[in-house]
Amino acid sequence: MTAVQVSSNFLLLAFFLYLAATIFFAVSITGKRFKNKKGEEKNKSGLLGYISAILAIVASLLYFIFRWIASGHAPVSNMFEYTTFLGICMAIAFAIIYPMYRNNFLGLFTMPIVMLIIAYASMFPRDIQPLIPALQSYWLKIHVITVALGQGILAIGFAAGLLYLIRVIDFSKASKKVRWLEFILFSILSTIAYILLGIGFGAANYEAEFNYINEKGIEAQMVYTMPPLISPHEGERIGEGFDPFLATPAIIRSNDLNTVIWSILGGLILYFGLRLLFRKPIGGAIQPLLKAVNPQTVDELSYRAIAIGFPVFTLGGLIFAMIWAQIAWTRFWGWDPKEVWALITFLFYAAYLHLRLSRGWHGEKSAWLCVIGFALIMFNLIFVNLVIAGLHSYA
Repeated sequence: MTAVQVSSNFLLLAFFLYLAATIFFAVSITGKRFKNKKGEEKNKSGLLGYISAILAIVASLLYFIFRWIASGHAPVSNMFEYTTFLGICMAIAFAIIYPMYRNNFLGLFTMPIVMLIIAYASMFPRDIQPLIPALQSYWLKIHVITVALGQGILAIGFAAGLLYLIRVIDFSKASKKVRWLEFILFSILSTIAYILLGIGFGAANYEAEFNYINEKGIEAQMVYTMPPLISPHEGERIGEGFDPFLATPAIIRSNDLNTVIWSILGGLILYFGLRLLFRKPIGGAIQPLLKAVNPQTVDELSYRAIAIGFPVFTLGGLIFAMIWAQIAWTRFWGWDPKEVWALITFLFYAAYLHLRLSRGWHGEKSAWLCVIGFALIMFNLIFVNLVIAGLHSYA
């Protein structure tokens, strides 16, 4: 068995351990509590959930080590590797923060997000490829790993912020707050739809190929893994099949944008299907499970996660990134799309800390900022990284 196969097996094991952790945390919240000899109510499912999460992290790190051995470099150089590592970093951040609060609700929200991130990563090609010259530097390890760790800690702030909002918002009345929170839940469902569609079309071995003119004016080929709703710039389909009516600009990676559109359509079907099933907003259906959540504790938890994650992200996403850019491209800043969005993310979280500490933005305002901040991270990872062509594109 090769090192690549061993690493894949450990990642699969980690995924199921994260699933076990999710189940244990769910039981800790919804299951029956038993009394010990002293008459104290006990439910050890939360402890079992935390132990499962620790074992999952160990398996995840073994995946990381064996893939590093197989590739000869830190496994963060493509979309599969980086996104998987982001999920692992979120799990590590949870393992560090959980003992401070012992909040099983946070585990119930965090573990499914970790699973979703890893499942999303698995939709991308997993082949190991040699690094291009610009990436053959120890700064790959320093910059990218630090960024992922910082984002993983910030993701805990998102999970806590989402937990807070679902707990306190009044879903019995139509409002902007309800609509925006439902949009966030719809976005999560769109990610699930992407995974399901990717599995389905992948099982059917679906492909559509186009000739097109890329952003450099050179003729190239592009492969779609889902039926083309849009075509590449000056694209012409190879073989049989319908030609989309809408073409994209050369700067847009149309096959990835096409996947995003399919994910949104799939998310709409899942969302409205669940609305019909519950006959209420999805957040309103979840809210009764969260009656025991202490909003003040969750608010403090989200702030602490961001207070820890922000300096780590700043080091990796800006300072180390500028040093590496100077070495690789002889300039520390070039207004590349991903550089710009990293700066926007930094400024946003800096504003969050300022508003929290100086203006007293606690509670609901703070929770909304936690959720929006992580939305910026995911927009940078998914849309900017995949759809817009740039030096940092993993696509």
